[in-house]
Amino acid sequence: MAPPTTIQLAARQRRIREAFDARSLDALVVTAPANIRYLINHDGSAGVLVLTADAAHLLVDFRYTEAVARLQASPAACPALRVWDVPASYDEALLGCLLDIGVTAVGFEAAHVTVARHDWWERSTRARSIAIAFHATERVVEQARVIKDAAEIAALREAARRLDGVARAAFAAAKAGVTERQVAAALEGAMREAGYERLAFDTIVASGPHAALPHYRAGDRILATGDLVVLDFGGVLDGYCSDLTRTVSIGPPPPEARRLYTAVYDAQQAAVAAVRPGVETTAVDGAARQVLEERGLGAAFGHGTGHGLGLDVHEDPRITRPRPDVPSVPLVPGMVFTIEPGAYVAGFGGVRIEDDVLVTDAGYELLTTVSRELLAL
Repeated sequence: MAPPTTIQLAARQRRIREAFDARSLDALVVTAPANIRYLINHDGSAGVLVLTADAAHLLVDFRYTEAVARLQASPAACPALRVWDVPASYDEALLGCLLDIGVTAVGFEAAHVTVARHDWWERSTRARSIAIAFHATERVVEQARVIKDAAEIAALREAARRLDGVARAAFAAAKAGVTERQVAAALEGAMREAGYERLAFDTIVASGPHAALPHYRAGDRILATGDLVVLDFGGVLDGYCSDLTRTVSIGPPPPEARRLYTAVYDAQQAAVAAVRPGVETTAVDGAARQVLEERGLGAAFGHGTGHGLGLDVHEDPRITRPRPDVPSVPLVPGMVFTIEPGAYVAGFGGVRIEDDVLVTDAGYELLTTVSRELLAL
């Protein structure tokens, strides 16, 4: 798929400029790779972006100069981009850039700059009598990324669609007598065949009692008849992440497994049904949590109901219960997030069902369409 166009990049940069203008900043130093990609289409593993009121200054070393030149000759060119060479140290090059463009009040991404790096900036400017003040900012670009534009929605929709075939391969591989690692290998092979550039996260194949561990990976346990198996996987397509979880049964599910599955299924249905513009993120979580509490499984559901999806597999908004460190926000069209309630019983197993959801003007769109019924494999 085509990357965001020059016009789309300009709109993104305009939103960021409005945010740092309100903070009386002359410039914002962007160091998080996903945020740099979002603003200028540069997807290299190194680079520093300085966004000012009228330009975007990209600092890169020789490994990326040709790639940036090609990008600038395409419809995905960054508007008003100036490229700065980094011959040795990125931090030395950054100070030189800031001096040259004449900014004094400079914001930086506090969540992505180490204490040691910030200390070097401060020591270096003092030692050289440079009149630059660095101001910590919190999630300026990430907040803009919460509402996806048309290019992002298209990428997320296609990334989710391709999981259908991957799920079929996973279901075919999950059978009695094979190991969790073998299922994970088949699943990851299907991801490559589907055209994903990489995995969005480490694949989870958790069988039997391992299914009670929400972030278990895949080990040497052999799948056995009667097991519940949690399959949690996702891929990155054109930079954007997909994320899907299905729980299957090896052979006919025992009554306790079916009871657990039905409760989680109903909880997920309730949470999805709650999605519409204006509804608080905590209300979506509460819809799932209420169902599980009514079934006596409230204590078995310890994590949040979902998380945002985009250039990162975990980003805002957070769909969780009220927490002092995670503000509840109203849903807005263009938000994309997972809905993934679960219930976990130590020594027995667990169930999680996860889908990717887009908030629309009318309510929601399910981006993932793999069957949610309990499959007996």
